[in-house]
Amino acid sequence: MKNKTGQILLPALLILCLAALACQTMVTQEQRLAPRRSTNTIRLDDIRRYVTEDPVKAIDRIGIYREVYRIPASGETDEINADAETLIALEQEAIENLRNLQTQAITEERWDDAASFSRSLASLGELVENTGMEPDFILAGAKKKLADGNNLGAFLAAVQTDELQPLAFDDALLFLEQAVQVKQRRTAAYFYAAAQRAAAQSASQGKPIPEELREYAQGSDSVSNMIRGVVTVLVDRGIRVERGRGFADRVLGSAFFVDASGLLITNYHVIASEVDPKYQGYSRMYIRLGDSTSPRIPARVIGWDMAMDLALIKTEYTPEYVFSVVDQVTPQIGDMVLAMGSPLGLEKTVTSGIVSALGRRFLQIGDVIQIDAAVNVGNSGGPVVDTSGRLVGIVFAGVEYYEGLNFAVPAERLAAALPAMIAGGKARRPWLGLSLSETSSGAEIIYAAPNTPASEHRVVEGSFLKTINGRQISAPQGALIPALQDTIFQSRPGELVVLETSGPDSGSEVKRHVMMTSPRPDLPLLEAARLDSRERLAAPLFGMILSPGQDKSPSSAYMVRRVVRGSIADESGISVQDPVLIRGFRILEKEGYALMEINIKKRRMGYIETIIQLPAQLDSPDTL
Repeated sequence: MKNKTGQILLPALLILCLAALACQTMVTQEQRLAPRRSTNTIRLDDIRRYVTEDPVKAIDRIGIYREVYRIPASGETDEINADAETLIALEQEAIENLRNLQTQAITEERWDDAASFSRSLASLGELVENTGMEPDFILAGAKKKLADGNNLGAFLAAVQTDELQPLAFDDALLFLEQAVQVKQRRTAAYFYAAAQRAAAQSASQGKPIPEELREYAQGSDSVSNMIRGVVTVLVDRGIRVERGRGFADRVLGSAFFVDASGLLITNYHVIASEVDPKYQGYSRMYIRLGDSTSPRIPARVIGWDMAMDLALIKTEYTPEYVFSVVDQVTPQIGDMVLAMGSPLGLEKTVTSGIVSALGRRFLQIGDVIQIDAAVNVGNSGGPVVDTSGRLVGIVFAGVEYYEGLNFAVPAERLAAALPAMIAGGKARRPWLGLSLSETSSGAEIIYAAPNTPASEHRVVEGSFLKTINGRQISAPQGALIPALQDTIFQSRPGELVVLETSGPDSGSEVKRHVMMTSPRPDLPLLEAARLDSRERLAAPLFGMILSPGQDKSPSSAYMVRRVVRGSIADESGISVQDPVLIRGFRILEKEGYALMEINIKKRRMGYIETIIQLPAQLDSPDTL
């Protein structure tokens, strides 16, 4: 009986297998008979889909398509082929859809979104007067935040409006009244000055500023009052065991109130264990208001900006004093400053000094201030003010064992970073994927990282960045790259940016790139270090631009074509035309470093062969 069953099942299974194989063969034949889609057809279909779903991305993809297939944009040539006409039509449709999104955001009173769409349209040279300009949306958002009780966000947005387009008298007076009501004297002083400027205009002459507002704005706060707005930050990380012994693992820092709702500013490195997903241990954060006997008050992290080493935290406490992040000051070398904080846990400590230097490049973005006011462990996150009580910066680092070498994040960069931190979570910065070098001819693009907007749009390495969104950026020597960063970092990731690049000569052809920014990575060059070749990485990491060696000797695989001034290669004594052999390359992600080991024959030392290990940070400050 069993044999008969097997004899029946075996043919049945064979028939089913043959039928399935026949069906698969038929499908394969149908697929073979179907017309093959070319790469450019697939790209165009993707663009058509994005035109409706995401018009900003569609415009970005149109720019990539033009670069890949060398199709000129409208106005670049008189010869227009079918592909060019298709792209022009798709681009105009995408722009119109972008306008519609802006109109919808205005209708729904999503003012931040409306301003973002306005920036993208303006970068393309599209007129937006019919719906409103960026300052109009930011001001409308400021008034909405004010009505919602978000004073800090309202003041910041009003100042941003004032920088783009001076506030009208009535608007300045509105924010002045609110600043006086919440007792923020330096904020009141800013809007009082704005109201005075507006009143001096012909259309506003004769409009009075109420006496009580004027008196408050022109007053001053004592240091003893200001110190009441400074607290100690304690991050309890449990017990650390070393060599069989347990030690209390605590991080000590400082913070200061920036809003009456209990919002405070401190450093990211102070609260990192609270938000870092790689940290797996215990972590609880508190603040302390007075001396060591004062109670601990629980606090939580609202938002953070790793690139600027800043964090916004909150506690349920109404402060006695609130620092203004609006009426900051841009200091000059030699200006007197006061640093406040809790060095070694000694609360309410005030030290004095001067601004020792400006333009130090210690963070990913911008530059920092060097001060000589005494700063120790525990001062991190504390405010630095001038003699008028205006916020100058936020202490973030000192050089251990070296007195008087201390550093602060400029207050103006805190103001720029705050809106993203107020929104909550990790602050997202825009990213193009460029590494720059400041030269006498301008900002040279020495590297375009893979899988970034710059590489997708085929920005040429060795070219110079001329304009961003039509603006030619100028700055004192050594400050050009921070100025370029400030130009785009006010915007959000996902907005359009237009770059113009050219060669070093005045008659060089100017290339125009329309691209969409992406979110900036925590370590900008980490992904590049994983994906790109070692010889190409020598430029952005170590400032050593290589070309293939002239001879076939294995000891001179590369030749140093150029050394970036002030780079690691420059400091190591490497010079042009030195033969180089790369022996090894390692990424130390946890430490944020990359190491390259090379054999080099230094021309200046008679071509004696030596072995050098070059270290480089993966969070280079020369990236955009």
